[in-house]
Amino acid sequence: MGTTESTVNASIKKKTIEVTSDKQSILYQVYKRPHVDFFLSTISQWYKVVIFTASMSEYADPVIDWLDQDQTFISQRYFRQSCLLKNGNFLKDISLAESDLSKVCLIDNSPSAYELCQENAIPLPTWISNPKDDCLLDLLPLLDALRFTADVRSILSLRDPKHI
Repeated sequence: MGTTESTVNASIKKKTIEVTSDKQSILYQVYKRPHVDFFLSTISQWYKVVIFTASMSEYADPVIDWLDQDQTFISQRYFRQSCLLKNGNFLKDISLAESDLSKVCLIDNSPSAYELCQENAIPLPTWISNPKDDCLLDLLPLLDALRFTADVRSILSLRDPKHI
């Protein structure tokens, strides 16, 4: 598997990832959301960080390896095969990572992905290429505060349900 890393502009890092599946090789361009390195470094000091993606492991593993090059931020990985398929959507059962859901937040850009655990969901807007995106930085005060509550759902439930 070959990879190359470069910078698109001053703040967006890009990497080419080669994925081989079924004897076919495909190149993907992968971009780091602004502030993701700082975000992961910070939250990994507060929480056990688990990546739960609807992507196939052949694609997601190299991306996660790039995000966590020293293998110090991310403690577990779950992929598409750990999701539940319902009406063409991949739903994430976060109890696989932690059975005590009072301690779990799922940060995701796909409402269908957190259908099973809406009380634990923290919606994140989809990011495409905006180099001025600060969404990850904006999440840090909430995540910092949540670590001091007995049940994260008691705080997350205070949000307007229309925005979940």
